[in-house]
Amino acid sequence: MQLSYLPYSLQFIHPFGLSYGTRTKTDVVFVKLECEGVVGYGEASLPPYLGESHESVIDFYKKAIPILSSYNLDCNPNELLAVIDELVPNNNAAKAGIDIALCDLLAKSRNQTVYDYFGFKKPGPKSTSVTISIGDLNLISQKLDEFSGFNILKIKLGHEDDKRIISTIRQFSDKPMVVDVNQGWTEKNKALEMIKWLEDKNVLFVEQPMPKENLTDMAWLTSHSTLPIIADESFKRLSDLDTVKNCFSGINIKLMKCTGLFEAVKIIKAAKKEGLKINLGCMTESSCAISAAAQISSEVNWIDLDGPLLIKNNPFAGVTYNSGEVLLSNDVGIGAKPVEVLNFN
Repeated sequence: MQLSYLPYSLQFIHPFGLSYGTRTKTDVVFVKLECEGVVGYGEASLPPYLGESHESVIDFYKKAIPILSSYNLDCNPNELLAVIDELVPNNNAAKAGIDIALCDLLAKSRNQTVYDYFGFKKPGPKSTSVTISIGDLNLISQKLDEFSGFNILKIKLGHEDDKRIISTIRQFSDKPMVVDVNQGWTEKNKALEMIKWLEDKNVLFVEQPMPKENLTDMAWLTSHSTLPIIADESFKRLSDLDTVKNCFSGINIKLMKCTGLFEAVKIIKAAKKEGLKINLGCMTESSCAISAAAQISSEVNWIDLDGPLLIKNNPFAGVTYNSGEVLLSNDVGIGAKPVEVLNFN
């Protein structure tokens, strides 16, 4: 297998409203993996909190190239990815880029979609949550109008104005919403008070309400909450599942956190055995990584796959959106392909 890569920056459509504050772009590295005339594509998306950069990802790929070059289409993917995983600790998004490209490559070599490759049923149209940016409360109705075709709202909380934000939104919309606190509630009793206040506000779940390391209080909060409490920052990889399974109602799987599709599938199977609910989320990603994630969306409770909606220079075609639902393309592999010439190194 031959690996090449392309550093790239995704430009936000609405940088003022995202959780990244005033950032106007997020860095990615696209991956191209070739073997025996078959080509697979992958993506490593690098929001600041992951601690990865163009430079760190490319340095990792330079280490991975000699390993990949010794494998072919008959490889055992789990064995190959285990070797890649042991190269350097962390670098999860870089590893996800290789994993996605490998999945795309192997599925295409069999003329299969990724969901077929993993033995899953074809994902039907599924509503994704869409991030509604919160800045000036006077602009909320305008922002809701921008995404009027979507069925589930995602709202970032964890501020002094949390109740005011929700109350203002409910003046204009009664659509179901997902609340993402990003560790913003630091005291368990106040967090429970806020969750009780949200009970009749048509909230589907509350994501990471308290600091990721405070699992004792998180377990207490989950046991007292009538709303599902979903782990995000507290959960990255399969190895974290035993730590969080008794502290949350469910987990948020992101390919960039868990190193890609192969591990995501293992997490889904393990989480279901534990009776945990699953949200399939994303970073700010192009249609390459989002199409990859959508391939396994039939296996989860909720999806938050709005990445391509937030960027204006998407170099891949793949999933589409209709009435707030994610629709897969008919292409094999991850179901995504470049829409412009990409000059891979």
